[in-house]
Amino acid sequence: MPAVTVDNPLTLPRVAAPAEARQRPVLAVSTAPSGLEGEGFPVRRAFAGIDYRHLSPFIMMDQMGEVEYAAGEARGTPWHPHRGFETVTYLIDGTFVHQDSHGGGGVIHGGDTQWMTAGSGLLHIEAPPPELVARGGLFHGLQLWVNLPRADKMMAPRYQDIGGGRIRLLTSADGGALLRLIAGAVDGHQGPGVTHTPITMLHVSVSPGAEVTLPWRADFNGLAYALAGSGTAGAERRPFHTGQTVVFGAGDALTVRADERQESRHAHFEVVLLGGQPIREPMEHYGPFVMNTREELAQALEDFRAGRLGTVPAQEA
Repeated sequence: MPAVTVDNPLTLPRVAAPAEARQRPVLAVSTAPSGLEGEGFPVRRAFAGIDYRHLSPFIMMDQMGEVEYAAGEARGTPWHPHRGFETVTYLIDGTFVHQDSHGGGGVIHGGDTQWMTAGSGLLHIEAPPPELVARGGLFHGLQLWVNLPRADKMMAPRYQDIGGGRIRLLTSADGGALLRLIAGAVDGHQGPGVTHTPITMLHVSVSPGAEVTLPWRADFNGLAYALAGSGTAGAERRPFHTGQTVVFGAGDALTVRADERQESRHAHFEVVLLGGQPIREPMEHYGPFVMNTREELAQALEDFRAGRLGTVPAQEA
């Protein structure tokens, strides 16, 4: 970890919050429970137990792996529907194949992001490629669900394939942290992801003992999830570690610091930072459907059963 990096972060544009910026305090730190998804691949449920008022516009996030598969062990998900939101799949290690009932999809590799807007609905499958199943190997990534506002819930499905080479690379004021900006803006720098709801998404590698303080939109919420390693959050240095999520309070800057010593497998403290403009609308969530009312959920389920969200291609059925 990670797939996209640079030898010398000091060659990158530097980002720092103004000295007068108001630090966001830490409201809570939660630990993600572990489980199995799809056909049996391990996940951590990053947002489990967190009040949705602190999450919106985000719905859920799974850390997929980190797992070293033996030959024949790699797993994916069977065909399943989506309606009313977007899935963001960020792959750190390994390879994943996506396909949908509209003919979209593709292969993503370590460092790539696939942004799928389900909108009005589709059927979808995610699976490791045959070569990964045959030989085994390392698999690690994230899948984030981002809600759509009422006006966009029934838009036509679309994909954004964001290759690792398109991610905006930045660094902290002293070069102690590498910032991979996937979507949104930080200090005037823009990531490649195009979003319906304003959000910011970064993968940050913080060197042991280093600290990064970023400017953060005051109208956004603020979340930090530890992919690997240990450190602290906020000016008060609240500890958190692998598999834990930090919920930040109000302010216009947030801070993450890495402990002096990290896990032996990873040299840096690996953190995903998320922020977004809350969608102040009712939300009803049932499995792979995220709508505004129970009636709309019932309609989504009826449309799925009637085949209106698409059909599995004949060669895959």
